[in-house]
Amino acid sequence: MEKLCSFLVLAALIGFSAANSNICTKPEVSAQSYTTPDATILTNIGFVAEFSLKCGNGVQNPSLFAELGGKTQSVARIGNNKYQVSWAEDVKKAQRGDYTINIYDEENYAALRKAMRNNEDISSVKPLASVVLNFPGAYQGPWVNSEFMAFVLSIAVLYAAYSAKSKLLA
Repeated sequence: MEKLCSFLVLAALIGFSAANSNICTKPEVSAQSYTTPDATILTNIGFVAEFSLKCGNGVQNPSLFAELGGKTQSVARIGNNKYQVSWAEDVKKAQRGDYTINIYDEENYAALRKAMRNNEDISSVKPLASVVLNFPGAYQGPWVNSEFMAFVLSIAVLYAAYSAKSKLLA
């Protein structure tokens, strides 16, 4: 019986240490972002945030999840400790400014999903890190199309020609 208790305690300690081995502590994040600069012929604006994560305790490549505006998604791993979050928005709905992307590990993501299911305040769940993506806006073309300007100019030239002709004949 004593051996069984010792075995169970040892198994519990091993299980606990294995469960905590993927938890990132003291994260250091460096990020880069990209957004579509020109939307003259597009229907959606692309947003891409790439970041690298370095954990203070040396955890490599943890599974990460992102939350942005109440929506969650998994984070794509694009390299060793390098990650990417991307999404697209309709050109008319995309607003200028900063987008804060909250990054969660598996444990905090489960707590976030639980808070969302129970309609609780999600700000009570602390993210592992946050990445800010700045969207300065996208060029959507000139205020007046060139075809319209050509039409207006041709009407003006036509008016000037007929006015000059009528003055000469009068």
